[in-house]
Amino acid sequence: MPGIFNAKYFNPEVFGKYIETVPRVKQNAFLSSGVFRERNDIKAMFNDQTGGNFATFPMKGRIGGTPDNYDGSTNITADTIGTYSQSAIVVGRAHSWEEKDFTYDITRHDFMNDIASQVSEYWDDVDQTTVLATLEGIFGVTTDGFNTKHTYDISGASDPKVGATTLNSAINQASGANKNIYKMAIMHSDVATNLENLQVLTYWKETDANGVQRDLALATWNGRTVIVDDEVPVDTSGDAPKYTTYILGAGAFGYCNVGAKVPYETARDATTAGGKDLLISRQRKVFAPMGFSFVQPSTAIISPSDAQLKTAARWTVVKDTTGSKYFDSKAIPFARIISLG
Repeated sequence: MPGIFNAKYFNPEVFGKYIETVPRVKQNAFLSSGVFRERNDIKAMFNDQTGGNFATFPMKGRIGGTPDNYDGSTNITADTIGTYSQSAIVVGRAHSWEEKDFTYDITRHDFMNDIASQVSEYWDDVDQTTVLATLEGIFGVTTDGFNTKHTYDISGASDPKVGATTLNSAINQASGANKNIYKMAIMHSDVATNLENLQVLTYWKETDANGVQRDLALATWNGRTVIVDDEVPVDTSGDAPKYTTYILGAGAFGYCNVGAKVPYETARDATTAGGKDLLISRQRKVFAPMGFSFVQPSTAIISPSDAQLKTAARWTVVKDTTGSKYFDSKAIPFARIISLG
């Protein structure tokens, strides 16, 4: 693509379409497993607001109530379906990459083309970092006992490492009969290695253009998709490291790409270091965890940093519109395992 990074010829719309055609392994894994539930209604809400970065929208609960005795004399009582209110914030991120003219002069290689081919993978990693930061934040929430109910801690057990039955026990503790909602796990490579040794983890494979097959950082465990990432929390304060494995269910995150005015553009600096080209990229996305609302501090956050997403005080379990009832804990599709490997 000679000249595509010259600002005069650069077409951001075409480039954006090109980026989306590059296989996005991690994003596709989230989408195909159903963990990301695309919410075009949230995107439309921001559009209707003529922009914005924070929105509150209704959530439907489930019907319930005690059945009445139908004996010809007992009155039939009525209940209503509960409605809840959830708040979500847009996460905005931006970055740029540059290449000096002099690098091309001495190598005769256009590294900007290499940069272009890696942009989609870069944003995949950024999105996963956002997800992990959010998970760390919500698992600090003690409201309605969420973090206790949904944490399966075997670090102090006689066998403190994950095994063939650990996943099933963890999701049963979190959601009981509703445990089949869980579709994906994210774990540290040390935990994955332990499961490999037990022969209960199978890696996905990819064949490149040269016919060479390699393992991806994706696997399956008891039928659930597994992402291996060493960015999950590891507590090293004790005698042995404690690893966190997250388990996510269907619809765990309401997801939408809100979009930026200029998602991709180029710039030319003709004087610095003899001249250089820059590729700038921006994105604004919503990752709304099911059953949780983002809590704004007294000074409102425009776009939360990873550190703010990790802060438990920024999250709370959703309540119904009366403010008296929490969202059903067993319907919240998040669980975690704490283990020594």
